[in-house]
Amino acid sequence: MIRSFLLLLVLLSATTAVSALPPLPDFSKYPTYLGPDLGLTWRSTQATLRVWAPTAEALRLRLYAGGTGGPARAEYPMTKAEGGTWTYALPAGTTGFYTVQATIAGKQMAEVADPYAHAVGRNGQRGAVLNPALVAPPGWADDLRPALKQATDVVIGEVHLRDLSMHPQSGIREKGKFLGLAQLGTRGPEGVTTGLEHLVELGLTHVHLLPTNDFASIDEAAPDRASRYNWGYDPLHYSVPEGTYATDAANPRVRISEFKQMVENLHGQGLRVVLDVVYNHTANAARSSFEQLVPGYYYRHNPDGTLSNATACGNEIASERPMVRKLIVESVAYWAREYHADGFRFDLMGVLDIETMRAVRVALDQQDHSILMYGEGWTAGPSPLPEARRAVKANVARLPRIAAFGDELRDGVKGHYARQTEPGFASGRPGLEESVKFGIVAATQHPQVDYSLVNYSKAPWAESPAQAINYVACHDDLVLWDKLAVANPGATEAQRTKMDLLSNAIVFTSQGIPFLPVGDEFLRTKGGSHNSYNLPDSVNQLDWGRKAKYPAVYNFYRRLIAMRRAHPAFRLPTTELVQQHLEFLPNTHAGVIAYQLKDHAGGDAWQNIVVIFNGKASADSVALPRGTYKVVLRGDQVNEEGLDVLEVTSGVQVAGTSALVLVKI
Repeated sequence: MIRSFLLLLVLLSATTAVSALPPLPDFSKYPTYLGPDLGLTWRSTQATLRVWAPTAEALRLRLYAGGTGGPARAEYPMTKAEGGTWTYALPAGTTGFYTVQATIAGKQMAEVADPYAHAVGRNGQRGAVLNPALVAPPGWADDLRPALKQATDVVIGEVHLRDLSMHPQSGIREKGKFLGLAQLGTRGPEGVTTGLEHLVELGLTHVHLLPTNDFASIDEAAPDRASRYNWGYDPLHYSVPEGTYATDAANPRVRISEFKQMVENLHGQGLRVVLDVVYNHTANAARSSFEQLVPGYYYRHNPDGTLSNATACGNEIASERPMVRKLIVESVAYWAREYHADGFRFDLMGVLDIETMRAVRVALDQQDHSILMYGEGWTAGPSPLPEARRAVKANVARLPRIAAFGDELRDGVKGHYARQTEPGFASGRPGLEESVKFGIVAATQHPQVDYSLVNYSKAPWAESPAQAINYVACHDDLVLWDKLAVANPGATEAQRTKMDLLSNAIVFTSQGIPFLPVGDEFLRTKGGSHNSYNLPDSVNQLDWGRKAKYPAVYNFYRRLIAMRRAHPAFRLPTTELVQQHLEFLPNTHAGVIAYQLKDHAGGDAWQNIVVIFNGKASADSVALPRGTYKVVLRGDQVNEEGLDVLEVTSGVQVAGTSALVLVKI
């Protein structure tokens, strides 16, 4: 998912440039702290606060009765301790909220919640003196992750939490809330399932939630404001749930408990939860707790001392510095441990350094090897960190069991993400066959792919299929239905529907891990908006009426996903198995791709499977080995038991703009 450079506009009002720092300090000489007790730690009702602020001359702790407003009810000097930290043991039974304020070079900095805050008040202005481990819904102690055998069994559905429930006909009570996603038994127009039950019915294994950590762009004090919408890629607190998704943003207990209730309910329905995490920048560098406690340290800079900007959001996090890496690793591990998160999608992962990502993988493996990690293997601009050290696609081989999005397949199938009028393979544009084949083999090494003809990467970047996320659309840029409209202005709705079904037929029969933005399965539209990060619900909400309007499209997606999940041939776990069992058929015409999955690939009950994609508007013929074949997918129909039987003597006809899947019998 390429982050649109227009996302810079998301944060211009909130991002303030940090003053140039000529010359910058030598951050490598700053002391580091290795202990596990940064932030608030608890022993019974006794809390101790430890904050890393190595350049501070003093650090003061203030306690407040409320999360906003009112005078401090107590103030304490913190004590200088090892590794550049300051500590204070709060009186037993202390409740309320707190801030810390540093004095640096004789200047009093702003009051902030510390970077390790795990509970906050309204708008994150103050930390909460609260032990999140003691806040949980009934049954939380028995919550378990649904079973997962291997990463290539994963089917990801991406959704913005608010989008899922806000439509007036969603049938969901707590619209736009954690509890809205947690609700069961919801129905929409003509009785269609909505919300959580829709995600289950569709056949997903993982629900990818756009950022649900505390972000800055929405005023939590105005919960009913009509314009209160944002994707949430403007992080305020890395390790706290977002308040606008709670029924009471002012009560820190509520957002914690309701987040856990959401996860517990998804787990109870067999769905794992992926959190979209944004460790590459902060919403407001100058006012952040980072800058107020350790100026300059948490951000990368240009040679002149100004903030570098590989995120196109005004700043970028210096993940390679030891205390920044420690914060990121411990934050991710905290979400997995405290909130039972099952996976993490790293926004602009290419901004983060390889060593940090590997350390995150190790920390998660200490909890559960099946926790998923993937991200965007690129940046949104140049970074002072050399590319050889960054978690970009080209370095995925150095990131074991971490996956990246494959924009080669994405733009090969639907057309270029930014050149909006440019069609792709599924719309009949020639010359993209190798880019699509690159995705079919999950960006791995395959002897039949001509990498010199691939649109972006000229060499495989995945060591195994589990490192490649295949998709044709996401929250960024035009949704698939709108892209097909812009790129094919003369096409009828029926023609665009065929292009749509072909596009995701390619995704869900390819090796790797498939990814679907929820709503594509009923031809979601945003009215042509390509960057809806702050547009109203009328643009972003899932229109459940479209599920009722396009039942044939929805049933195609549901059965396509079911076929993938039932047949291991489509989800081989290793490059060697893909090379052994996936063979592209020779002598196909331009605009056509055909391959077979042979010899019971992956132990599949189907011995030989033939998959054919015809991106051209006209029918074409493909030569096949002589034999009897069962048709299991053709056009908009999927039936594993067979749509009909073909006796093939030399070849088979494939309708224009369609997929055909045959099983030799």
